[in-house]
Amino acid sequence: MENSLNIIEVFHSVQGESSFTGLPTTFIRLAACNLRCVWCDTSYSFGRGEPQTIEALINQVQCPYVCVTGGEPLLQKNVHLLMSALIEKGVTVSLETGGSLPIQNVHPKVHVILDIKCPGSGMSEKNLWSNLELLKPIDEVKFVIKDAEDYEYAKDILQKYALTNVLFSPVFDEMDSQTLVEWILRDHLPVRLNLQTHKFIWDPATKGV
Repeated sequence: MENSLNIIEVFHSVQGESSFTGLPTTFIRLAACNLRCVWCDTSYSFGRGEPQTIEALINQVQCPYVCVTGGEPLLQKNVHLLMSALIEKGVTVSLETGGSLPIQNVHPKVHVILDIKCPGSGMSEKNLWSNLELLKPIDEVKFVIKDAEDYEYAKDILQKYALTNVLFSPVFDEMDSQTLVEWILRDHLPVRLNLQTHKFIWDPATKGV
């Protein structure tokens, strides 16, 4: 179908990450991913999914906020049609992308949550640095941090590119969040601690967003 997308799931919850944490959100998870981060908690999204039309997806939206996630949503070109249609519907849309694919065609009203992959992910060589020049004031940059090496890497990128709206997210059950806070305070970094709130509420195996 010309206006369809391969979908893993659509569900309604509260957002667990970013500046939208705690807000009632409809999540649309697209199938497939071009990365294989070692700490990935949504590997079930690597499959082909099931095709759904954009109209069918829009009809499932129940919340004022919609998060388009994956997998890697930008692998499917029709995601841009979906996001534009959602914006026209009047909802607030965020896009979670792994940072390896270009974001220049994303609708300007979409809040891009752009991952920069640290060495601990095993995917840091996939970062598309030109994306940083395309960030808008409403966008956010996320670093998932596994250890001290990842922290130093993220700090260097933060300072090199003078990034704003930055999220530092500890790898769940691996990077101690208190230690990460101590490092952030020690170095006076202008970043937001980004805990995966949903994992404290639901089973992370079924509600990882």
